[in-house]
Amino acid sequence: MLVTCWSTKGGSGTTVIAALVSLHAAHDRDRPVLLIDLCGDLPAVFGSAEPSSGLSEWLRSDLASCSLERVLEELTPNLSLLSRGQGLLGARRADELVEWLTTDATVVVDAGVLRTPGEPPDDSSSEHELRWRLAAEADRSVLVTRPCYLALRRAVSLPVRPSGVVLVTEAGRALTRSDCERAIGAPVLATVAVDPDIARAVDAGMLRTRVPKGALKSLGRLSGEI
Repeated sequence: MLVTCWSTKGGSGTTVIAALVSLHAAHDRDRPVLLIDLCGDLPAVFGSAEPSSGLSEWLRSDLASCSLERVLEELTPNLSLLSRGQGLLGARRADELVEWLTTDATVVVDAGVLRTPGEPPDDSSSEHELRWRLAAEADRSVLVTRPCYLALRRAVSLPVRPSGVVLVTEAGRALTRSDCERAIGAPVLATVAVDPDIARAVDAGMLRTRVPKGALKSLGRLSGEI
């Protein structure tokens, strides 16, 4: 089962949601869970040392896909992290990566922001191609968004639709859950409130040991589907 979490704007909470979903799945499943970091922030979130190598190095190499297992970090007894590594991510070996990820394991990908087609290309265009590929190949393509008009406007403009939405809510927003579902054309699978406890755990690099129970409970439906 491949689950890719993505957003249309930075600061939407995609990295934290991907981390929480993987923690929840690892706790509730007998099979292993693999968390893939395309953005580079997950080691800090979990209080791990910055890796010297990871996915980006493999993508630039000719090593077999099984060699990726040597750079996995065990976060909990049932959860491993494949860090981004150093440098840009290329799409040259996307087919091999997708094949390796579609195993019996549960795989959760933090894909970060998917850029709107038509934006000027740059040196990271290949990286965005890889992000899009993992979102398109996912069994569950999950948009993480706040009930924000600009974020929803970008989501509607994309050529693909997510299979589900995680809505990160905060006080004072005019848009409702139903507004978001109608605009995006996909069901809201979970609603997670902005919580200072989550921010404190992330800032301290202690998300794996100080897991906010309220957030995990909110993500129960999504975790149950994977």
